[in-house]
Amino acid sequence: MKVLLDTNIVIHREANSVINEEIGSLFAWFDKLHYKKCIHPLTLEEIEKHKDQKVINTFKIKLGSYVLLKTEAPLSPPVSDLSKKRDHSLNDINDTRLINELVNHRVDFLISEDKGIHEKARLLNIDPLVFTIDSFLEKVISENPSLVDYKTLSVKKEYFGNGNLADHFFDTFRDDYKGFDKWFNRKSDEQAYVCIDSDKTLAFLYVKKEDKNEDYSDIQPIFPKKKRLKIGTFKVNLNGYRLGERFLKIVFDNALKQKVDEIYVTIFNKRSEEKRLINLLLDWGFEYWGTKTSSSGEEQVYVRDFSRSFDVSKPKFTFPCFSLNSDTYLVPIYPEYHTSLFPDSILNTESPDDFVENEPFRNALSKVYVSRSFIRNLKCGDTIIFYRTGGYYKSVITTIGIVDSVITDIKDENEFVALCRKRSVFSKEKLIQQWNHSNSKPFIVNFLYTYSFPNRINMKKLVELGIIQDKYSAPRSFEKISKSDFEKILEETDTNNDIIVN
Repeated sequence: MKVLLDTNIVIHREANSVINEEIGSLFAWFDKLHYKKCIHPLTLEEIEKHKDQKVINTFKIKLGSYVLLKTEAPLSPPVSDLSKKRDHSLNDINDTRLINELVNHRVDFLISEDKGIHEKARLLNIDPLVFTIDSFLEKVISENPSLVDYKTLSVKKEYFGNGNLADHFFDTFRDDYKGFDKWFNRKSDEQAYVCIDSDKTLAFLYVKKEDKNEDYSDIQPIFPKKKRLKIGTFKVNLNGYRLGERFLKIVFDNALKQKVDEIYVTIFNKRSEEKRLINLLLDWGFEYWGTKTSSSGEEQVYVRDFSRSFDVSKPKFTFPCFSLNSDTYLVPIYPEYHTSLFPDSILNTESPDDFVENEPFRNALSKVYVSRSFIRNLKCGDTIIFYRTGGYYKSVITTIGIVDSVITDIKDENEFVALCRKRSVFSKEKLIQQWNHSNSKPFIVNFLYTYSFPNRINMKKLVELGIIQDKYSAPRSFEKISKSDFEKILEETDTNNDIIVN
């Protein structure tokens, strides 16, 4: 396999040690899988122009570890047409030249952190072959579990005082914030969320509730008086396990519990990890507000409205709220897949120890449900209630999801696997079996893992409430229920009213 690396990936690799540390696992996977690390002649030209002479010298020394493409493919007609419409600068043209190598099958994958390249890949329908660093790690980890010789513990609450400040994970904080170690030690009796693997910190999150009288004089424009949840410290190393989304769910869960009006974060926009985090926040409804100035410099401020509202066309922006006026469906899920897909919906009869390893699909907020149902007219903003099968007494409804998109037009097995692999509970082999199981091809529902019911209703109770006709009428696919039945479910499950929009 040949992997073409954009210049930004190579520079990340060959720059200072902090950035190297972030993508070391990516290059380790290249070696494990015997992938050829390819670079385009453009990369040589661009690196020669780099402002850091050390990067130039380091790259020249290590040039032998890359495969330099010796020729450049002529622009294919689709790429040429796209270039005429969208290329307005030299950088745009160079991005197109990279994409063209993939279109012409001279390489198998392209890895880039450039949004423009990913957008062009989408327009050319080759986006399953173009990856960011993190999404490529997701792919190889999910497809090659036998190559991973460690188990990653799940997220836990831990006191600051038990944290290992000597861990290199915290070096970037020390570089960015004056007096970070002193601040960290003063928090010794407070708790944060951490994910640790082999005594190394992979992710860290600290949140703090602030009341209406908080001093925001260092933020411009000045905040109006509101109850807020501050994301005080948030960092996720590249790992392929979608820990960023997992930690974002923790942020939303705490905001809901604390009954705040708004969430905000202050963050520098200097490092690649910070840029990735900003993009993740923007994907989930955060908006740029202004700046915060301190002795450490000027940070950007992003805010997320957390009032009760629902955007039917962009449910991520109002997550975790859902609407009573959307169509609602019951959908079954087998016990062997249920808790792996919905870890926060674990049953009392299950052991948490069986679900400690991180998996991309387990941590993701955006998930995939594969179905062969004849009912395929679900739409963005619809509500799904997941029904864990098990019989008259053991079947229970546990989880609410919000439909983000539905994909029914899937051309072949490869596209099906590519669309599912990052967020589905099924392995690659299982997905292939799903595709080839019968002439009736499956379709995909992309949904947001929204809420776990505090109280569970079993099939017996659903029959008593008149939501299911009898014990022989368990939902077999997407079974639509009425608004009044949905309201009965919300009442019986003690669902938090703060996320219900009527």
